[in-house]
Amino acid sequence: MEKKEKKVKQNQAGFGKTEPKDLLDSIGEELQLHVEEKVKDREKEIEELKKRAEEKEKEAREHHDRLLRMAADFDNYKKRAAKEKEEWIKFANEDLIRSILPFIDNLERAVNHSEKTKDAQTLTEGIKLTLQQLLQALSKFGVSPIESVGKPFDPSMHEAMMVVESSQHEPNRVVEEFQKGYLLNDRLLRAATVSVSKLPENENQKTE
Repeated sequence: MEKKEKKVKQNQAGFGKTEPKDLLDSIGEELQLHVEEKVKDREKEIEELKKRAEEKEKEAREHHDRLLRMAADFDNYKKRAAKEKEEWIKFANEDLIRSILPFIDNLERAVNHSEKTKDAQTLTEGIKLTLQQLLQALSKFGVSPIESVGKPFDPSMHEAMMVVESSQHEPNRVVEEFQKGYLLNDRLLRAATVSVSKLPENENQKTE
């Protein structure tokens, strides 16, 4: 027991010998170490944030460049599409016109031949044959004539130029065709101009 008491007294005596300056220096060193650790942590965080910022900036530049390229590509596409559309409009009827040219050649040959021979019959037959061939060619493009004479008058297909009295036709029938009508793929291309029948006045009175 005496030995333990001596040690406690020695320790207390030793503690009592610690200078205040040494104690402050020790506390200061600990604070400095703590501050330095915090500064290093903050510097690491700042460096990490800088790296992230640089990465985001790089991504933003890449997105911007990609958008610029897309805008340029789209602008070129629009120009190319507009040019192709213009070309298509210019030459849309190329096949049709090419198919008609042989009939013009035939008509020119028929006219030249008739002038040399003065043969009207040959000219007429040549024109009829050319007309038949022309209608056959147009049918390949969906063009078909409207058969009107003797048919019931149809306002969606016919344009009545006059009304004629006729006892040989039922009322409201096409009597004569002045200009043939045509369909394009079953849609009206041109209405036929016709005359339409009606009962004579005396037969109307009998009917009444």
